[in-house]
Amino acid sequence: MSDDRRLDVLRAIVEDYVQTQEPVGSRVLVERHALGVSPATIRNDMAALEEAGFIAQPHTSAGRVPTDKGYRMFVDRLSTIKPLSSPERRAIQQFLADAVDLDDVVDRSVRLLSQLTQQVAVVQYPSLRRSALRHLELVPVGDTRLLVVIITDTGRVEQRTLELDAPVAEHVVPELRARLNAAVAGRRLVDLPEPLEQMALAFAAEDRPLVHRVVRVVEDTLAEATEERVVMAGASHLARSGTDFSLTIRPVLEALEEQVVLLRLLTEMAEDTAGVTVRIGHENQHAGLAETSFVATGYGGDGEALARIGSLGPTRMDYAGTIASVRAVARYLSRILAG
Repeated sequence: MSDDRRLDVLRAIVEDYVQTQEPVGSRVLVERHALGVSPATIRNDMAALEEAGFIAQPHTSAGRVPTDKGYRMFVDRLSTIKPLSSPERRAIQQFLADAVDLDDVVDRSVRLLSQLTQQVAVVQYPSLRRSALRHLELVPVGDTRLLVVIITDTGRVEQRTLELDAPVAEHVVPELRARLNAAVAGRRLVDLPEPLEQMALAFAAEDRPLVHRVVRVVEDTLAEATEERVVMAGASHLARSGTDFSLTIRPVLEALEEQVVLLRLLTEMAEDTAGVTVRIGHENQHAGLAETSFVATGYGGDGEALARIGSLGPTRMDYAGTIASVRAVARYLSRILAG
């Protein structure tokens, strides 16, 4: 019973501190929360929580604030996540449904999540390593130029222009387009080298140099495009919560500028397949992010996560609300990509 009661006390301290940004004392807990015990019992529970490292006392106050360990316990014991309201869900759906292509979808998603959470939002582009090719298009541009367009099942589009040494026979481009799509459409990118290498054998000897060049362009483009990248929005929100950081927000901003830091963190969080993942404070394993928390989850079509989306803010964040927002935007983003 005492453990359950102390968890209630910890939960009350976290909720009050997130809302007020003021250290929480026993008198405040008695006044604001129906904990059903005496002030003396609450003080004893707070002492036990402090000894266990779940709360700490700032030197300027008699109240207590949660530690990283305390936030972790709070998040792990969250029993209910308040769902978004029907108007909020409709607004998300409509805002994302109006996107015209993948870049627009990602841009809208990151701005939307930042607005919902009033924190930094991060969206990782769908990984080409786990994508499949939807269509390859070959478009003649004049007599000696060929546009190669690669479209993945996530809506990602890559295009390259191929300069030819001489005009190509009229029938070759349509035949090559048809054979390429028959061989590679729907296949994962990692499975493409073999069918692409076999492609030239279906053509006459005089046409094979062109086939080899097109295949090489496709392979080189996919190799270049495997570089992962993220899009971020809402860094200005950190300035409004500047007092949450002990000295300055500069280390946080510098860490956010390094995409490799965010990609590494998202990759580590992707190893946890249990839905929404929360990294708190020093769990982020980057000095610049030691006073922040990162809430992220996967998104993608057909029930498989192709990339991740998340929200980053001070450890003093509304965890339940952030989790609900991240999960909701990821769900709608997945629906769009699956469609």
